[in-house]
Amino acid sequence: MECLTIFKNASKARQELALIDDAVISRMLLLLADEAEMRMPYILTENEKDLALMQKSDPRYDRLLLTNERIKNISADIRKVAGLTSPAGKVLSEYIKPNGLVISRVTVPFGVIGVIYEARPNVTFDVFSLCVKSGNATILKGGSDAINSNTAITGIIKKVLSQSGVNENAITLMPPGREQTSQLLRARGYVDLLIPRGSQELIDYVRENASVPVIETGAGICHTYFDESGDLGKGKEIVKNAKTRRVSVCNALDCLIIHESRLGDLFPLLEPCAELKVVIYADEKAYAALDGNYPQDLLCKATPESFGTEFLSCRMAVRTVTSFSEALEHIAEFGSKHSEAIISEDPSRLEDFCRQVDASAVYTNASTAFTDGSEFGLGSEIGISTQKLHARGPMALEALTTYKWIIKGNGQVRP
Repeated sequence: MECLTIFKNASKARQELALIDDAVISRMLLLLADEAEMRMPYILTENEKDLALMQKSDPRYDRLLLTNERIKNISADIRKVAGLTSPAGKVLSEYIKPNGLVISRVTVPFGVIGVIYEARPNVTFDVFSLCVKSGNATILKGGSDAINSNTAITGIIKKVLSQSGVNENAITLMPPGREQTSQLLRARGYVDLLIPRGSQELIDYVRENASVPVIETGAGICHTYFDESGDLGKGKEIVKNAKTRRVSVCNALDCLIIHESRLGDLFPLLEPCAELKVVIYADEKAYAALDGNYPQDLLCKATPESFGTEFLSCRMAVRTVTSFSEALEHIAEFGSKHSEAIISEDPSRLEDFCRQVDASAVYTNASTAFTDGSEFGLGSEIGISTQKLHARGPMALEALTTYKWIIKGNGQVRP
């Protein structure tokens, strides 16, 4: 299928969005939040069609799953975005040259943003609300696993756009197929930015094959280091929350690093995880400390593959270190620059961790589960960027703008 018409229509919608008042967009988003809740039975019915084709044991199942509560939370996030001020049109700097030229640097939308994602139908709502609020048109390429859910959601969005007098091509769901993905990756001149959301395989494929600029929202291989001075009470709650709050998300804990002097506290630290049936892949020292205490059917010996793995399930690795520097080395080797945490009561150790760990979100005595646009007060998020150019960490409205120079004159010419 030739997708050129899709790209041209999105580009035209982008031009029209530039002329629409922010208040109109806010009202449209509030209407969309109401419509999503009103059409909840329809959305859930279509979602069930997708779920029926996926094994419940698949780590992606929980990401694909929509419920009444999740749709209500999605609607709440849309309302938060509606209440925010558009980041477009903000004057970042302005000065007058001696010749009278007024030079301004002003934020503007990227234009047309393409998002390629896997079985996450909530992303359809999140991406649209953030993109349209910042003045961007959106082209979505969802995975075939969520085709019924995404089609239903996109249809609802288009209906609300039309009712609000906004070009419905402000959102487009690309048809399924690898060729359509390839065309989106090569749509230079029509698509201004690509954002992949999903597995490392998907992200690598987009980065290696796109001719359109890409912002990577990387896989989350997250660590928590329990230091020599770590508080056991805090640690138990932090590890439990980071690992088990929702195991299929990118900010979930994948590897607990523990100083060897605290191995006596390892089972108490992991006891809540044992109650919640978390499988542990422990290195030699950690295995010896847990053997006979942690449930035997949940305790495994770690292999080299246990480290640097994003589990997305009720599984977690444990690594023992002899020093703070060894913990840092492990994170540097196996982390994905997503979210890293330390549990310690030593102020200088906390400061050193923040300075030395290279990640988009670094935590002291808190759960990595907070790495989320909504939790950071951004309304929602379009992804977690693990790169360093343009945006890093939870990406929301401001990250969906760039800037341009506006120069106002009165007949000046350059000598």
